[in-house]
Amino acid sequence: MTTDKAVDLKNERNRTSVLRQLTALQTMSSEEIDNKWRDLYGSEPPRYKKTFLQRRLAFRIQELFFGGVEPPVRDKFQELAAHDPSATRLERPRTILNDGKVLPGIRFIRVWNGKIYETIARDDGFEFNGQIYRSLTAIATAITGTKWNGRKWWGLPDSKKSSVQ
Repeated sequence: MTTDKAVDLKNERNRTSVLRQLTALQTMSSEEIDNKWRDLYGSEPPRYKKTFLQRRLAFRIQELFFGGVEPPVRDKFQELAAHDPSATRLERPRTILNDGKVLPGIRFIRVWNGKIYETIARDDGFEFNGQIYRSLTAIATAITGTKWNGRKWWGLPDSKKSSVQ
């Protein structure tokens, strides 16, 4: 009976430690994030934005405490990915044609002021909230209430600099 209580107490302390580490990630500097990465992954951190590294570290902290994906499940994922051309693709899929136009069917997702916005490229424009707009700029302006370069707001490269992605 006392060993059950000791195990429960130890698990609760570990859970508290995990929560404390997850909370601390939010206030860490970039240098602290890099050091945490080295501690948890044993390698140099990749050159990504701080928020991406924080999310990956949060996953790693939980993975180490709660355990990762079970080996049979991981094996099944790898088997499925081996037969999926999009999972084994090394380069980024094209989203823009040579003339700078966006390929129909491309979905854009953007978070603005805590809300998620989504639009889909169509042959005749861009669909947003069931309505077709002529440009990404019109949608960005409708969402923000101010004039924006739609390509920039949705995260596309400048069509003059890079026409193929």
